Amino acid sequence: MEYRRWPDARHKLPASCSTFSPMPDILFHYERVNPTSWAYLSSLLMLALFFKFNRIWSVRNIDLFLLISIAPGLLLVQWAWENMGIAENAQTIEYFGFVWLFSSGGMLLLRLLLDSAMVRRPLLEPNLNAAGLTFMGGALLFFLMANVVTGKPSASDLSPARTVEDVRAEQTEEAEVGQPDSFATNGPGYWLLYLLPRISTQKVVEAGPHDSDETFAEQVQQEQLVAQATARVMAILSHTMIVFGMVLVGYRHFDNLTAGLASATMYLMMPYTALWTGTVDHALPASLLVWAVVLYRRPMLAGMMVGLASGTMYYPVFLLPLWISFYWERGLKRFVFGVLLMIAVLVASMAFTSTSTETFLANLVQMFGLRVPVSTDLEGIWKTWSYYYRFPIIAAFVALSISFAIWPARKNLATLISGSGALMLAAQFWHPHGGGIFVAWYLPLLLMMVFRPNLEDRNALTRLDEGWWIVRQKAKRAAAAA
Repeated sequence: MEYRRWPDARHKLPASCSTFSPMPDILFHYERVNPTSWAYLSSLLMLALFFKFNRIWSVRNIDLFLLISIAPGLLLVQWAWENMGIAENAQTIEYFGFVWLFSSGGMLLLRLLLDSAMVRRPLLEPNLNAAGLTFMGGALLFFLMANVVTGKPSASDLSPARTVEDVRAEQTEEAEVGQPDSFATNGPGYWLLYLLPRISTQKVVEAGPHDSDETFAEQVQQEQLVAQATARVMAILSHTMIVFGMVLVGYRHFDNLTAGLASATMYLMMPYTALWTGTVDHALPASLLVWAVVLYRRPMLAGMMVGLASGTMYYPVFLLPLWISFYWERGLKRFVFGVLLMIAVLVASMAFTSTSTETFLANLVQMFGLRVPVSTDLEGIWKTWSYYYRFPIIAAFVALSISFAIWPARKNLATLISGSGALMLAAQFWHPHGGGIFVAWYLPLLLMMVFRPNLEDRNALTRLDEGWWIVRQKAKRAAAAA
């Protein structure tokens, strides 16, 4: 399943970087399923496994159709990006694709916001038992990760995979001739993450013996291969963390292993996962948020996950009012310490990798999004719509983020999952570069919400242990009183 980003005419892929995929040699006549065909097949398979035929009008069935509704918009956008400059109607198809994604995203956002009001949660088991779900999920994970390992990045995907000095030198040249800064248009977040290429499908070329007389082109190729290998490893680890995290949430927090297996299997089955498997900036923030939910009973570790996600892709920073409100009665200091600790680690790593003070300050501003919302070089739906419409959407998003500090008044694990998913989904509406396609940011949280039981008793006051300092002070007071 091959996907290419917007073609970039400035960067050409060296002919020596093109390699063949070994999968057809290992598995006789192995061919990847066409994305459109996989969308049909996976949708039918999800209906067969999770549709409740004995309860047609159940919320579970509505959730299934809402999840399936994401695929057409993604396929329209993918086709348009692959045929931009080739087909005359590519621009129109891209527009309709993003309109579709915004429409389906709006319905999913409403479902996430209404979830806290759904107190009754009848147990609706999948149509396949836990053993079958484990086998199917393991098989899907193997083939998806094999596609990452054997993936071939396109020329535009490889363009970021260069040394920091080369990138900054090119940006200086572009600034002199009036071209936009590529990092400034990539969006806020940890800038080193944007250097990793997106892996579409191809074999990792093994490093051969080092030649001291290698040419500059060969050095560039080796740097690209290192970046590709790094992107592959990070993508595989991110998706593996998402899958195992969802299973652990079902087992430890839902007290239902089958629910965790079902949500993880559906994640691997979604057409989106097959299309964007090798994109690190999609999968990495999602894996960190999933593990924040896994570790919610350990406030400092959960804070470290949220802080790391906020530092890498910026948008999870709007989750802080929700999570701080959840830990308000117990665990607040530990959570805030974990967030600040990871942000400090990221800032320190930027200080070591920056070539100058000005570069460090520029990267710091980009990491925290400390700038006026961009109005030029917008992509996605905002390439067609007026950027003025983004400002009321941003204002509504910030208001939604702040409102979670006081609503609902009593928060539990269900509120944490659905609220986090709602905010990460709402960020798609004002994301200036392909807003709507970053489905992984909210998809695991959405699926956990779909399969969750009643979680009203999972709140910070009843589920969290007191901090060691409080326990120590109580012990001192008890000893003094004795």
